[in-house]
Amino acid sequence: MHLFVGLGNPGARYAGHRHNVGFMVADAIAGRYGFGVPRKKFQGAVSEGRIAGEKVLLLKPETQMNLSGNSVAAAARFYKVPIDKVVVFHDELDLAPGKVRVKTSGGEAGHNGLRSISSHLGKDYRRVRIGIGHPGDKAKVTGHVLGDFAKADKTWLEPLVDAIADSAEWLVTGDDPRFMSEVARLAPPPVPAESSALSE
Repeated sequence: MHLFVGLGNPGARYAGHRHNVGFMVADAIAGRYGFGVPRKKFQGAVSEGRIAGEKVLLLKPETQMNLSGNSVAAAARFYKVPIDKVVVFHDELDLAPGKVRVKTSGGEAGHNGLRSISSHLGKDYRRVRIGIGHPGDKAKVTGHVLGDFAKADKTWLEPLVDAIADSAEWLVTGDDPRFMSEVARLAPPPVPAESSALSE
């Protein structure tokens, strides 16, 4: 079994936040592959389905972001999911908006959800890093992360979330480079404003 985890904060007030892009991806995967109705379990919302012929448990922790590890560890241990079969979808400040990278292990770059998961499971799970960009000023990071995506972001965000869901089979088969190339093919990252101005 594989455990796919979308990170976010529960509740309608957080739904559009950049910090909740992991939840958005989890919902897209559930819809794309016809996962079952979510159940309340492991301090989260859990649904099950199949991707590329393999069983996948999809989890959205409802503990608040900073305690995500409580939920993830409970699910992983109950189903005895090996750590290399745990895939976490999360927002990434250090990537430009629309860029997606997969990495295994490493640091958490200040992401409290990852920090919580690492404290419970260790660091050797896979992370799908979804770029939200950096506001350029450390003092503005909290407001940026805990703020809604701008209306203009929808032009790249929705295709990106769909592309991640459509390409999820490559995460199941362990072909992370193919996953990244497929996402980039289906949803090219947005052209920065200054670049588009120069090209006109």
